Amino acid sequence: MNAIQLADLHKLYGSVKALDGLDLEIPLGSVFGFLGPNGAGKTTTLRILAGLAKANSGTIVINGKSVQPFTANLEIGYLPEDPAFYPWMTPIETLNYFGGVFGLKSSECKTRGNELLQMVGLKDVAKRRVGGFSRGMRQRLGLAQALINRPTILLLDEPVSALDPIGRKEVLELIESLRHECTILMSTHILEDAERVCDTLAILYQGRRLLQSDREALMEQYAAPLLDLELSNGQTKELDTIAEQLKKTTGIIDVKRNGNVLRLSVRDIKTAQTEVLKEILAHGWHFERLDVAKPSLEEIFVKLVGVEGSIQ
Repeated sequence: MNAIQLADLHKLYGSVKALDGLDLEIPLGSVFGFLGPNGAGKTTTLRILAGLAKANSGTIVINGKSVQPFTANLEIGYLPEDPAFYPWMTPIETLNYFGGVFGLKSSECKTRGNELLQMVGLKDVAKRRVGGFSRGMRQRLGLAQALINRPTILLLDEPVSALDPIGRKEVLELIESLRHECTILMSTHILEDAERVCDTLAILYQGRRLLQSDREALMEQYAAPLLDLELSNGQTKELDTIAEQLKKTTGIIDVKRNGNVLRLSVRDIKTAQTEVLKEILAHGWHFERLDVAKPSLEEIFVKLVGVEGSIQ
């Protein structure tokens, strides 16, 4: 069963096609990664689902019900990329306000608000004015606001983009913990995060769905024969020379450098391993490891959309 189903969705801004016949199926209970370069239509889609924008044509079905334009849906929680709040309010006042919008009673707002502030790490600043918050703190408050009504569907637009590494880790863990409570649709340009928490992925490009797949199936489908050769630290300066030499080796298609690791695209793993080891022995190179590697989501993305569609 799908929590969300979009069919032939179109959205125009003047002559610009933000969405150009988008089809999408989001499985119930999934953490769904919504990927694409700037201008692919990710935010537009989320705004339409949240009832904040109107599609020009197409159909939207949420939890089995057709959705009309600009219709508030009490089953949905929405976190925009840059959430905005009344600066004179405190976090608990902010959550009480949004709880009231969703029809929660005052006592329930207070209980739920304190619970969520603890969850997102803002309990200690519950009585500070939001106007003095950093962007990362506003992002955490935005996540709490999106959860105030206990939504069955949670829409997250770049939920960790404003957070430091520790904050990112904590929020991603929180998102993972919510997977059994609601369906999560997460737009992100940080492919490493999508690879970590999402079980289903879709790639948008120029307003269309380029690909949708289970994460593991996607990795297997686009897995190319790869080897990682990690050289000893003392040979870092020689890596470029070693890379050029390996490019001439039988069975190696390409060589890319990442720090002191060379990633080798090869035709056949066993043949390449043998040939690389011969080169290592012939030149006296010192290495730490030679492993079979899997492509990252970023490598798959670049392969699919090309350099011009790179997420930056």
